[in-house]
Amino acid sequence: MDLESTEIKTRVERFESAMEKVYGNHRDVSDPSAWTPPPAPGGHRGRYLWTDAFGVVNFLTLYKMHSDLNAENGYPERYLTFAERLVETVHDVLGRTRDGTSRLPGATDSEPLAGGLRIGKVHESGSDGDGQYHHYLTQWMFALNRLSMATGNPTYNRQAYSLGKAIHPHFFVGIGTHNPRMVWKVAMDLSHTLVSSEGNLDPLDGYITFSLVQASAKKFGDGEVFEEEISNYKKVSDRRGQHHPSPDFLDLGMTLVSVQWFYNEDWAVTLASRCCNILKSLFDEGYHLKFGSSRLAFREFGACLGVECFRATVGPDGELYDYFKEMSDAMIDQYNDGDIQTPDDLKPITRVMFASALIPGAFQAGFFGPEPIKIGT
Repeated sequence: MDLESTEIKTRVERFESAMEKVYGNHRDVSDPSAWTPPPAPGGHRGRYLWTDAFGVVNFLTLYKMHSDLNAENGYPERYLTFAERLVETVHDVLGRTRDGTSRLPGATDSEPLAGGLRIGKVHESGSDGDGQYHHYLTQWMFALNRLSMATGNPTYNRQAYSLGKAIHPHFFVGIGTHNPRMVWKVAMDLSHTLVSSEGNLDPLDGYITFSLVQASAKKFGDGEVFEEEISNYKKVSDRRGQHHPSPDFLDLGMTLVSVQWFYNEDWAVTLASRCCNILKSLFDEGYHLKFGSSRLAFREFGACLGVECFRATVGPDGELYDYFKEMSDAMIDQYNDGDIQTPDDLKPITRVMFASALIPGAFQAGFFGPEPIKIGT
């Protein structure tokens, strides 16, 4: 990335502006270690797990970019501190019961994630009530893993595998059989299933995220912490057969983010090709022109993120990538942060994903140097 180019400088400015609209004017914080992320709309007690997972990764992107720009001594490190403080706050809010009086069942002060993490839904119950989502939890595990890669501190990766160990069995049915299946949503205390259908991306997310965390654990001397869990995700994937991504921008984009870690394997290449074919059809039909009136912007930003992550890993794919880049830039350029059609409760998730679409950064394999997981050469 040419940080001196006018285009990139403009994107960095828009990136930081979007982050400040969610997390406050962090550039002027005098003592980052005392910073507390402000509560955001759309989350219980101001926190929403998916939004803050993107927030953590985006702060890591800012850290690396400011380091590469040779910013004044000590300035880049503030972004690491913001990421760490955001992690602490999320664990303190979403790792506790809704009234905040106790940790979730199974968790302790020494193992604060042993009870999982709540989604952060505003309502306690109902069809859109609080609980735990597998794909939100794996996104948080990814953020913790990236924080360890950025800092060299294994603590956060250890928190990721503590969280994975805690939640894994509660999202499986028939876990001891040859044909286990997964469930979409479980209760806040992990005691029972709330939505029994199987998430389209959950087995893939689990397999890749748990593999990534395990590879980092081995790097830090902690061994193969997820051998059984990874096997379970593979069993579910084998039962389901070939993965078929849905014609949804977010689904397609996050799939491309995931498969970048295994792009040297045939299944990942095939899956990426399917995603690209569907994306091309959506772009050809003009779906990217409709989000201003009838679609949710953050879903489109997922596609922008996925295209850039996969492109950065495997390299440009000629005319097809040029076409995707043109469409991605069009979606980014037409976004208006003041758009009254974005409800207040969706503005935080939209803003953090907009920032990630502008500059994927820490979402990309190899952003912090060689990865412990074996990816393509």
